[in-house]
Amino acid sequence: MDPRTCDVEGQLVGIGNPLLDISANVGEDLLQKYDLHPDDAIMAEEKHMPLYKELVDKYSAEFIAGGSVQNTLRVAQWILKKPNLCTYFGCVGNDDFAKILRERAIADGVNVQYQISDTAPTGTCAVLITGTHRSLCANLAAAQCFTQDHLAKDECKRSIETAKFFYTSGFFVAVSPESIMQLASHSHERGLTFVMNVSAPFVSQFYKDPLEKILPYVDVLFGNESEAEAFAKAFNFTDTNLQDIGLKIAAMPKLNSSRERVVVITQGKDPVILIQGTKVSLIPVQELSREQIVDTNGAGDAFTGGFLSQMVLGKSYETCVKCGIYTASHIIQHSGCTFSGESVFSE
Repeated sequence: MDPRTCDVEGQLVGIGNPLLDISANVGEDLLQKYDLHPDDAIMAEEKHMPLYKELVDKYSAEFIAGGSVQNTLRVAQWILKKPNLCTYFGCVGNDDFAKILRERAIADGVNVQYQISDTAPTGTCAVLITGTHRSLCANLAAAQCFTQDHLAKDECKRSIETAKFFYTSGFFVAVSPESIMQLASHSHERGLTFVMNVSAPFVSQFYKDPLEKILPYVDVLFGNESEAEAFAKAFNFTDTNLQDIGLKIAAMPKLNSSRERVVVITQGKDPVILIQGTKVSLIPVQELSREQIVDTNGAGDAFTGGFLSQMVLGKSYETCVKCGIYTASHIIQHSGCTFSGESVFSE
């Protein structure tokens, strides 16, 4: 199916934490100052709060529309080329940062249905780039004010009724697991597709209970190698081999037994592990030179966006992975989760 003939708007609904990325190239000393580590993703604590102002005041910081799920939908729209195939729910403040986020998301074709908080500012994420590594420190602020009653608003209800695919991140489990469960239950009752990203090692570590409740509804689960290893540790797997971990996750209890769970584990430049029930495929990644890599921030979000774009078009999971590799490869040659020109993915 060509995206331009995919006429039904709102095929894919995503729910997550809208954040404005404050991105800068920094030295190892700044990471050490704030007790941060390369390629990590954490929630900000009190000790991290001065970091955001420091990035703006002392570094050439860029403001980039962010938030994992919002990034994924923006990338999916870039591939699909037809606006409003993706709808996004999340909470922002009543401020200028929210206006920037809305403008960027709409410009990229996403149908944005934000909940507005009058009590908290729009969330931000510090993106500290050291060479080809990036460290993320998110201050959720308004993003964590999302409430389930927003889903009961008429425009949100219409979007939920229209969608065939639902996507969320592990990050959002820390905000509104009840909203995730509502969408997951809706998806299951109607035989639709529910997709989730583990998102970060801390999600399995600190939010195991809500994750365990959501997992039976999950048709497709994404994670990178460190997220898969953290998941295995949290759920007491004895396996350390990534393929075995993926097979174990695929075999965990699932409500819709007529469809095997799909597990996708990315490994940077190493092949993507695609598991469909008990079938394992390794799909090679085209390696970029050190000179081509600008910023790995957003690579995982971009991979998922490419993957989901092909799911919407009814393509095979192998094609979904190949499109994910294409989008991730494109994004890491740009600063932040940004893209340039028209997408040219072909099977």
